[in-house]
Amino acid sequence: MNDRMTVAVYGATGHTGNFVVAELKRRGIGVVRIGRDAARLRESAAGDSTPWRVAAVDDPGQLDAAIRGTDAVINCAGPFLDTALPVVDAALRAGIPYLDLAAEQGALQMLVEQRDTSARDAGVTLIPAAAFYGGLADLLVTAAADQDKPLDRVDIAIGLDSWHPTPGTRLTGERNRARRLIQAEGRLTFVPQPAPEGMWSFPSPLGTMEVVMLPFTEVLTVSRHLRIDTVESWLALSALRDIRDPNTPTPQPHDEQGRSAQQFIVDVMIEQGGTTRRITATGRDIYAVSAPIIVEATERLLSGKVAPRGGVLSLGDIFDARDFLAALDTVTVSYDVVSSPILTRRGEHERNVE
Repeated sequence: MNDRMTVAVYGATGHTGNFVVAELKRRGIGVVRIGRDAARLRESAAGDSTPWRVAAVDDPGQLDAAIRGTDAVINCAGPFLDTALPVVDAALRAGIPYLDLAAEQGALQMLVEQRDTSARDAGVTLIPAAAFYGGLADLLVTAAADQDKPLDRVDIAIGLDSWHPTPGTRLTGERNRARRLIQAEGRLTFVPQPAPEGMWSFPSPLGTMEVVMLPFTEVLTVSRHLRIDTVESWLALSALRDIRDPNTPTPQPHDEQGRSAQQFIVDVMIEQGGTTRRITATGRDIYAVSAPIIVEATERLLSGKVAPRGGVLSLGDIFDARDFLAALDTVTVSYDVVSSPILTRRGEHERNVE
């Protein structure tokens, strides 16, 4: 089956795009590498025999020609606030699935508000945020929750021992100035200002870390298909300091696959019906791990492992979450039931110290 699949990768010469191309090739899936810079594509072709095509994001004709003959398109070119709609429109015209790596809440909201209906009508599957941010937490929550009942509360914490941002991450940060959203009383609402802080007790090897309420697309992916009263998302404060520091270097390869030494933990607490469940994912390199996540989703779509559905969907909505997580050999997942608090908000921590 795989040798009959061909996937277009837009933004193929970028840091994460390179991981995505490598993962597709590792699985025997055909690749067409697409980018905005002919020189970079030509340079990368020296060590890669896969075909490449140039397409500007604001040129529909070039985009149509670039993805012609492919079975799906993966968009790795941020900021997705600028690239998502044009590439989605090309996918809709071609009638093929679209997936991306978006961490920007605004990009996902834009697709829901402006393209969900047309994608449903056309029967085309759109899966934004099918990556470390957005997708992984959505799978974890879906896997641990009883989906037949409403959830009282979900807290998601992203622990990183460091964050060396790519140029694309810095560009996205400059572009993405919108206020972040959480969910409270079943409705999306802005993060309070100043953003709450606290202490989160991560498992080994991170341990207890300072965290700040800083949600990415996971709040939207989870809340769109699960009935949840409250969803909050937290990020290790040291990681935020890393990406805010202009002197923090870009990620450096630490193994033969090109992964960095960065360690991550996505820790999820679910309160439902008087029980608190914990599900945790650990691994290395948030950029590299996005590749097997988004490629696994693409392969499952193209191989017919799920019934075709049109519209804007999330990984947990369309796939069997536990089975999907079990297929990711670069992520270790553990399940637990807990009785003691994992998160202590700043005010609570200060009172406890007193």
